[in-house]
Amino acid sequence: MEITFTARHFKAQDALREYALDAVKKLEKYYDGIVRSDVILSFEGTNNNLKTAEVHLSVYGTLLKAVQKSDDYHKSIDVAIAKLERQLVKYKGKLHKKDKGSERKVREKE
Repeated sequence: MEITFTARHFKAQDALREYALDAVKKLEKYYDGIVRSDVILSFEGTNNNLKTAEVHLSVYGTLLKAVQKSDDYHKSIDVAIAKLERQLVKYKGKLHKKDKGSERKVREKE
């Protein structure tokens, strides 16, 4: 899996970068067909110092995306990864359901 990391409007520390990359790598246990991942952390310091984590996953034929805003980067990353875990499980279930239907059609023809 190819992972790109982007920090907008601030300079990310190495510990935060490693935390985000490790969290994304853990998603491979839910689905091993992830082709590319983009992690984008941004800072909105206008009034309430919102810290946003966006994670985009490219799987075969589909783009899965999660965006979370909070007051801490670690919290934003954790919630975004949890959202993507649910999306991956649902995506994988749809793939298996689709494959089972085509398998039944082949067996009926025989």
